[in-house]
Amino acid sequence: MVVTSVKPQEKSLKRKNMKIYTKTGDQGETSLIGGKRVAKDHPRIEAYGDMDELKCWIGLIRDHEEDIRIKKILLDIQDRLFSIESHLAAENPSAATHLPPVSADHAKILEQEIDLMNEALPSLSSFILPGGHATASLCHVARTICRRVERRVIALHRSEPVNPVILEYINRLSDYLFVLARFITYTYGGTETPWLPKR
Repeated sequence: MVVTSVKPQEKSLKRKNMKIYTKTGDQGETSLIGGKRVAKDHPRIEAYGDMDELKCWIGLIRDHEEDIRIKKILLDIQDRLFSIESHLAAENPSAATHLPPVSADHAKILEQEIDLMNEALPSLSSFILPGGHATASLCHVARTICRRVERRVIALHRSEPVNPVILEYINRLSDYLFVLARFITYTYGGTETPWLPKR
């Protein structure tokens, strides 16, 4: 038998760890921020669940990217998405008052980054086929997931109003991921393939 010692500070950290399993969701329900219990396929859960998937793909892009500036922007995006997830998980606006704010300024940051990258890119005259560089392809995957997230949030918005700046940010993020894919392709010498419909 191997016995390992635990340092006092490690014991302290262990006591503070979040409990991973609570067993409260074993019957297919979960709690929103505010305490309301809902089914795990509730539109709110679908919306922020898909957003969590998007956040993971952006992490994968960040792990493959070498440019420090882009890595920093991607990390900021992940942070924003976590904040938005928390707002979507709140059962009503009063339950979200203590959450990190979601501002229209966040979408403007994405617009600035899009404009900056576009300055270095050739003009676009046709649709392009995803691909051209491995990291760019990851951006395209994330872009399509972002569009799915947008659809989920819009569906939720029909029955339960969602802060409009959340919709704006998600829409702008898909634009950012498309331009980032192009920027990465050109920066690393990849090949961009235009879609030429066969007649």
